[in-house]
Amino acid sequence: MTRHADVNGNQIGKPQQAPTVALNGLDAAFALRRASIICRGARRLLRAKDYASLTEVSLGNGRRADILAIGPRGDVIIVEIKSSIADFRADHKWPEYRDYCDRFYFAVGADFPQLVLPSSAGLILADGYGGEIMREPEAHPLAGPRRKSLTLSFARGAARRLHDGHDPAQSL
Repeated sequence: MTRHADVNGNQIGKPQQAPTVALNGLDAAFALRRASIICRGARRLLRAKDYASLTEVSLGNGRRADILAIGPRGDVIIVEIKSSIADFRADHKWPEYRDYCDRFYFAVGADFPQLVLPSSAGLILADGYGGEIMREPEAHPLAGPRRKSLTLSFARGAARRLHDGHDPAQSL
């Protein structure tokens, strides 16, 4: 069978893929902006609770935590930002973060359907101004060597980011 193209260059008779939620133009920009706003509110909450936080932190298993924070007594938490239900349903990697924190939270906007989130995880509601912990997660204390490794990695990563801000040419 010969296939012909329509005026837009699409193959006639060729099956078209359904558009992916939050990956097309404005949808992607909206999802990124929404995630950024939730992240800011969650980090403001953490700072008010005397936690130091970094975003996009690589973990030993190759995953990257949206927010990794260390408390005044050395406790480590990870916060996974979810901007939409589609974002949550598409992400199956969050259980792999638990081995790298004492407590694990999801941070979502107020309109997120909270009942879909696992009850074992903590819940933070956040907007651009701050956040509130709605549910504390189950605790699963880190082993000493992993805590030391994470703390050292956190400190070195923070120092690199600070240096790169002062001397961007060196970060290339």
